[in-house]
Amino acid sequence: MARFLIAALYKFAPLDAGPALQARLKSACLDNDVAGTLLIAPEGINGTIAGPQAGVHAVLEAIRALPGCSDLEHKESWADAQPFLRTKVRLKREIVTMGVPDIDPNAIVGTYVEPEDWNDLIRAPDVVTIDTRNDYEVRIGQFDGAVDPHTTSFSEFPDWFRRFRETRPNARIAMYCTGGIRCEKATAFVKAQGIDEVFHLRGGILKYLETVDPADSLWQGECFVFDRRVAVGHGLAQGTHTLCHGCREPLSPEDLASPLYRDGVSCPHCHDARSEQQQARYAERHRQETLAETRGERHVGRHEPER
Repeated sequence: MARFLIAALYKFAPLDAGPALQARLKSACLDNDVAGTLLIAPEGINGTIAGPQAGVHAVLEAIRALPGCSDLEHKESWADAQPFLRTKVRLKREIVTMGVPDIDPNAIVGTYVEPEDWNDLIRAPDVVTIDTRNDYEVRIGQFDGAVDPHTTSFSEFPDWFRRFRETRPNARIAMYCTGGIRCEKATAFVKAQGIDEVFHLRGGILKYLETVDPADSLWQGECFVFDRRVAVGHGLAQGTHTLCHGCREPLSPEDLASPLYRDGVSCPHCHDARSEQQQARYAERHRQETLAETRGERHVGRHEPER
């Protein structure tokens, strides 16, 4: 039986996001053997944590005790091993960085669509479905027919959308992301641009994969996640992708079979972008990590799959 509960969470709520709150949440995690990353900003909280079930629930209750967070929702899945190496609580300007001033999902946001109603919405001929995630995430899975903005960071989305809306000025807009946070902020931005009919998938791809029967699903591929599982499929079962230690791109079984793949060093996505000196350094790091795993230890320099 899986021993580690994973909780993905976010909440837009005005917070006093300073060192005192940072220390309080860090202590709550450490006292309950919970690892992962929490981001706190004046606009709210975002993160994924993992640990024993009782410990994760204790941290969630500590977060729900914060002003405006009593109705915090989270998504749960399980893992056989701890998917995070460390506990991080970071202070940020935004819990998901868009870089556009005065965008407040607490004040204006799109219409939520439940996972069981999502298929009907995105099949409608006057609806454009937009993936608000980044290119490396879209590459391993997306909804059938969705538009890929080909962004490398969420901060590129506003400029992309301003250009895109000129091509479909009368379309209704449906947006989605991994857990709901990026598309929630994206809908606030789009509505601020004067577009009224804007929808987003409640709970994101993760809730859809957890809720919708695979036989009825319009999802194709796997969903990238920001922990050592790398990707999940329907039922939130761990997927087939792994992570390149050189560039941290998700790698399919086909990528691993490529002659351009070197375990712990490089992959088809980065082999041309790494010097011989860099590859030698990565190879030594991988050797040290392998030795540490043989001893049942965690290598202190090991990469975590975060972006």
